[in-house]
Amino acid sequence: MDIFNFKAVCSRTGKGEAYQYSFHNTLPVKSMFYVRLGKSIGDLKELLFQSDASIVGVHCMGGGGKTSLALTLCDDPNIKGCFRNIVFIIVSQSPNLKGILETIWEKIFRRNVPEFQNVEDAHIQLQQRLLKQSKPTLVVLDDVWSRANLEKLLFEARGYKTLVTTRDGSIIPRNPYTRLYQLPLLNKEDALSLFCLSAFGQTSIPSTADANLVIEVQEECKGLPLALKVVGSSLYREPHVAWENAKKILSLGESLSSYHSEGVFRCLETSIDCLDDVGRTQATISYRCAPELSFSQHDVMRDLALYLGCQDSIVHRKRLLMPRKEHCLSEEWELLRDRQVNAQIVSIHTGSMAENDWYEMNLSKTEALVLHFSASEYFLPPFLKTMKKLKILIVCNLGSERSTIKGLDALSSLTQLRSVHLERLVAPTIPKQGKVIQNLDKLSLSLCEGFVKMSTFNDTNLQEFNLDHCSDLEELPLAMCHMPSSQSWSLTNCHLVEKLPYNIGNMSFLRMFRLLALPGLKELLVSIGKLEQLEFLDKASLGETFCNPECNLL
Repeated sequence: MDIFNFKAVCSRTGKGEAYQYSFHNTLPVKSMFYVRLGKSIGDLKELLFQSDASIVGVHCMGGGGKTSLALTLCDDPNIKGCFRNIVFIIVSQSPNLKGILETIWEKIFRRNVPEFQNVEDAHIQLQQRLLKQSKPTLVVLDDVWSRANLEKLLFEARGYKTLVTTRDGSIIPRNPYTRLYQLPLLNKEDALSLFCLSAFGQTSIPSTADANLVIEVQEECKGLPLALKVVGSSLYREPHVAWENAKKILSLGESLSSYHSEGVFRCLETSIDCLDDVGRTQATISYRCAPELSFSQHDVMRDLALYLGCQDSIVHRKRLLMPRKEHCLSEEWELLRDRQVNAQIVSIHTGSMAENDWYEMNLSKTEALVLHFSASEYFLPPFLKTMKKLKILIVCNLGSERSTIKGLDALSSLTQLRSVHLERLVAPTIPKQGKVIQNLDKLSLSLCEGFVKMSTFNDTNLQEFNLDHCSDLEELPLAMCHMPSSQSWSLTNCHLVEKLPYNIGNMSFLRMFRLLALPGLKELLVSIGKLEQLEFLDKASLGETFCNPECNLL
């Protein structure tokens, strides 16, 4: 059986949950991991190449290898030779359908996306346009959860085929043009190879290991690829007692099947139990290592985090997480109305929220608040004013257009707030938030408008300041150079910026300065030479990277 490897490179499209994967020149000599997919790849190609098949659905339980199979298929030479367009889209449980349709248009037709009024309008225009072209096209819709969402992403056209991966095969429409494929779990031989690769860095049991114990632990993973990799990795270089403990815990779990998700979680939970207090995966990353850093997480591992976070009563949880399942607050959260909540971390995902849509909750012990939403307008929760211990605030609009944010005056009372990240927001005309800015250590604004103009930067303690895709930004306020504690500045994709403040040399403690994708910026001021502590200056917008000989640079 052939061994297939893969490594996908993905980039955000700025349209919610839609991603574009590039499959060209991405396969390394030594891949990150190997999965034996030869037979399944052959089965899928046979289904896709049937002349009367337009939809192929791949289904199995979470963590069974659906995404790995789809990615490997897209990199297959026969597939790339057959289809001129290959588009890979992550749909997810709460997709931004309009954004996904915009991405499909952009990647297939390679031209500006029309101004779609809504999802229905986007689907109609896409369908009409696809009927006028005959390029062989394969669109992969990965991780689809509902038939209602799937129906809005399916099209009929000559040479157009769709591959769908899902945990629930019943969402795939049944008709003469549809084919279903149930991805089997790994057999014993392949499961042991994958487990050993994760646990020992090789595809067989080393002579120094207890072979019987290794096989017993591996068999408890029941051939589920994700469980094999996660449990195996958690036992890497662990002593014999850790293996015995993992075997004991795994043997108490339920069988791993699509009807026993808790059994999967109990299996994966052993990887959490093996971590020490700090966490063995912790690493120190210097800004000199790479210009951009990112990580991905399997959706089953996300579900595991939600599962573990829900074991206690909602009032006593240390992490209070609400994934989006509806546009408003979950009914379960009504239990928190006018009650003291002990959670240190709170994450809320909703649709549009008005001031009166929020419950009055006592989150005085919360230190980190994450607010995700998809809407044209959003009102920050009124209880934000009472969160006296809040240190981190993240507000992200996952919609395709910027959203007007209201209720920002609540931030003025948060004296402990140290880090703020805002994404795809527009600030209304409100009083300056100088008091908030002065207390912050880190401020990040991405795809935002109006925030720089409304803020006061004189004598602030900001150590890290990031501006990205701020389309209304024409010049930086002079006051921004009066931030004596600043160590890191990043200004990227702000196309209207033509010059930097003349007094930029006042930031005597600045160590890192990034200027990327600034087509209007033509030169750097002489005063930048006063930055004696500067270690890294990246000005790729001018076509080169400037390095001071006195600086210790990579």
